[in-house]
Amino acid sequence: MPERPVAGRSIVTRRAIVDIVRTAVQSSYGVTGFSDPSFARRLSRWIGFDRPGIELTTEGGLRLNLFVKVAFGMPVAEVARQVDSAVRYSLRSMVGVDVASITIHVNGLGYQPTAVERAHAIGRESSELDEPVRDVAVEVPGLDQAHKTPAEGKTAPRRRGTR
Repeated sequence: MPERPVAGRSIVTRRAIVDIVRTAVQSSYGVTGFSDPSFARRLSRWIGFDRPGIELTTEGGLRLNLFVKVAFGMPVAEVARQVDSAVRYSLRSMVGVDVASITIHVNGLGYQPTAVERAHAIGRESSELDEPVRDVAVEVPGLDQAHKTPAEGKTAPRRRGTR
C-alpha cells in the first residue's frame, strides 16, 4: 500500500531564482548579454560582489528588473516579449512560482560577431564558386591504390569485395 505524502515546505534561495532567470534570459534569441544600471552596480560587479543585470524583490510577489543588451538589427519589442515569456515559463515550471511583474530595460545594442562572421563566410563562399574547380589528390592512410583519386581528374576503377 503506498504511503500518503507528508505535507512539507521547500525553500528556494534568491540565488537559485537569479540563476534560473539568468539562464532563461541568456537562452532567449536576440539577447547579447546583461548590462549594469548604475556605476555602483558596475563597481560591485568588478569587485565580485554582484552579477549584472538582475534586480529581484519579493515584496508583494516576485518582481524582476532585467537590464539587457539586444542584438543589433533585432526588433526590441519582440526580444522583450521572448525574454518575458522565457522567464515566466522557467520560473513556473522549475520552481512553481508565478511572477508578479517583470520590467525589462534595454540598455544598449550589442553586436553578435558570429552573425557577422557568418555573413562574411557566405560572401567568400559565393565568390569562390565563381573560380574553376580543381581536382585535388588526398592521401588517406589505410586505403590501397584502387580507391585513391589521381590529381589529373581521372577516376580509378574500384574493386568490389565480397562480404
